[in-house]
Amino acid sequence: MATISASAVKDLREKTGVGMMEAKKALEEAGGDFEKAVDILRKKGLSAAAKKATRVASEGMIASAVQGPVGVLIEVNSETDFVAKNPEFQQFAKGLAELTAAKAPADVSALSQLTLDNENVEARRNSLVQKIGENISIRRFVRYDNAGNLAIYLHGTRIGVMVDLAGGDEQLGRDIAMHIAAANPPYLSRETVPADSVSRERAIYEDQAKQTGKPAAVISKIVDGKMEKFYSDNCLVEQIYIKDPEGKQKVKNILKGAEIKRFVRFQLGEGIEKKKEDFAAEVAAQLKQ
Repeated sequence: MATISASAVKDLREKTGVGMMEAKKALEEAGGDFEKAVDILRKKGLSAAAKKATRVASEGMIASAVQGPVGVLIEVNSETDFVAKNPEFQQFAKGLAELTAAKAPADVSALSQLTLDNENVEARRNSLVQKIGENISIRRFVRYDNAGNLAIYLHGTRIGVMVDLAGGDEQLGRDIAMHIAAANPPYLSRETVPADSVSRERAIYEDQAKQTGKPAAVISKIVDGKMEKFYSDNCLVEQIYIKDPEGKQKVKNILKGAEIKRFVRFQLGEGIEKKKEDFAAEVAAQLKQ
């Protein structure tokens, strides 16, 4: 039997919302495989959340730039929200977005070797770290070239969306970008969902349906219905348009001949584990010293 660590149990509990013993049993049954354990809990109906939003764990800002048919979203991180509001930090992030649009670096490493305001980007970052007193990192960027109708929407500095449409107008682009910011679809359409993800969802729904004891024909219809719900929840063009007051129109119904070619959504700090501060323990440790 695989050795199950306390941290693995904790992570599974946080993702699924189940109790400690249920999480431990699922991991043991899955041989320590985290994703298999999630599936086991979902099949048993014990998972409180099939897909939990990734924890936001870092500060900083999402910046953007548009230069003709080129658009950029970039995430630059700091340790605290206080530094994220620093004008020099914000100028650095916005400058990086414009530089990325103009120079098309292959990745963050290549961007760091470019020149920003007559100074090497990495040298500029280091000088900001020394001046501000916090770590600053360039985490990621996406650059769209040869875009059609390009729309960028920033929700403050914490969420950024970039959409490339064929056809449509500026208002349509903004409406779609705002919808993406709010609804956070993982996929563009059902055709873009990876085959292994489709198989995984269908297997879970089949297992759940079989537990009802209904005939095979009924189970097949139940599974098909749940797959349709999966697509409507997770595929952009299948989602209910957030600005439709009656909740009947899907995103694909408002395109009116336009086509969404691609999109990207950044949420500040998503996927980064933030260090949890225990201030009481910190004070106690200082008093002991």
